[in-house]
Amino acid sequence: MKQKIIKAGNSLAVTIPSKFAKDVGVKLGDSVSVTTRPDKGQLILNFSGIRQLTLTSSLTKS
Repeated sequence: MKQKIIKAGNSLAVTIPSKFAKDVGVKLGDSVSVTTRPDKGQLILNFSGIRQLTLTSSLTKS
């Protein structure tokens, strides 16, 4: 998935797709822990209090 970088005040931001937000149960005002890995060009986001996602039947069939 690709997201665009947008301007938010004096900062840059990346939006969270609405389907992802709905799937994990995050909403406006929730906290997110951000781990940076500049050497790898990565930001890792960890949302507190998210619910466990369920597996679809296509993933659970052997």
